[in-house]
Amino acid sequence: MMRTEKLYYADSHLAEFRAKVLRCEALKDGRYVVVLDQTAFFPEGGGQAADTGTIGGAKVLDGKEKNGEILHFLSSPLEQNAVVDCRLDWEKRIRRMQNHSGEHVLSGLVHGTYGYDNVGFHMGEECMTIDFSGELTWEQMLELEKRANETVRANIPVRTYFPSAEELAVLDYRSKLELTEDVRIVEIEGIDRGACCAPHVSETGEIGIIKVLSCERHRGGTRVEVVCGMDALDNFNARQQSVTEISNLLSAKRGEVSRAVEHLLAERDELKYTLTAAERMITRLLADTVHETEGNLLFINYSAIALKAAAASFAADVTDHQEIMKNDVAQRELVNLLVPKCNGMAAVFAGDDASGYRYIIGSRTCDLRTKAREISTALSGRGGGKPEMIMGSCSAKADRIREFFSSSN
Repeated sequence: MMRTEKLYYADSHLAEFRAKVLRCEALKDGRYVVVLDQTAFFPEGGGQAADTGTIGGAKVLDGKEKNGEILHFLSSPLEQNAVVDCRLDWEKRIRRMQNHSGEHVLSGLVHGTYGYDNVGFHMGEECMTIDFSGELTWEQMLELEKRANETVRANIPVRTYFPSAEELAVLDYRSKLELTEDVRIVEIEGIDRGACCAPHVSETGEIGIIKVLSCERHRGGTRVEVVCGMDALDNFNARQQSVTEISNLLSAKRGEVSRAVEHLLAERDELKYTLTAAERMITRLLADTVHETEGNLLFINYSAIALKAAAASFAADVTDHQEIMKNDVAQRELVNLLVPKCNGMAAVFAGDDASGYRYIIGSRTCDLRTKAREISTALSGRGGGKPEMIMGSCSAKADRIREFFSSSN
């Protein structure tokens, strides 16, 4: 078995090359695995995904390393011993290099300032997540972010090398694993020195901006979300577009969006308070129209809009209106007001036949907690609560609900 020459170690900026096909095998999933004598396609590792692109016109779907060979997973086969043109998806590669090198800058600063280790790293499609072994505040992360971008501005060389066993034994470097051979070091002088197998930029200036998006506690440490370079630009543009759309909707300047939203939320809270007060008043008025009965009282789908119809038509114990009551507080309050007016059960159901109903049932004469199973069985639902009140949901149709409470009178 011949080891593949890893061109991405010699030149991380190599985007096109030619190589000889040493082996091509068909896989059961319809893909083909190809081994070349040399490759610039990074297979995956260190939290970074495999490169994509084309080899001999075939799409590179994935890559892995096994026993020193780089396995390229392709969409179509290649002829053995053929010399083929190979092209990386360079935009994807350079963005990953920007992010990964940016992670090294930030992790090196965290380690050098607070002594915390990078214990978890994942490069996703939208951002990177980095887990540190100690807790960091948002203010601390903002200061580290500033220093990270100063490092970018300084355009410090990013050096990669394989130290000898003797050099490695006395070298101080970051690593998540205990490594003993073929250890590749990525060093940014004065900032970071860590073990890493992935391609990196040549100077920190290539990284572009390093932007911390979030910072939160995670398993006794800190998890941060970060974007770098062109991904950071895309992230900024998306957020800027969102702010512009919100400012247009609120008729507010972009710099005043937060105050406009605060004003809108205050208005919403006032309206919610007013609506709740009105619903409670209407609920009390509705309950006043109900006559006392020895049996049950049932309301299905009532609301403030249906009050007039309810007051005019409430001659029987079972009524039906098309509007749906959406406020659980008002629903509970109506039950509380109806309970003293009946010697059976006072029930309020809200919903529809298609999606089902949620209910609250109260009584002063029967133990509803023991009756809950009977109700659930009869109405194809589930619920529970206290002896004097239960609540739940059911899938029974309105006619079945009426039938049950009528027969229980």
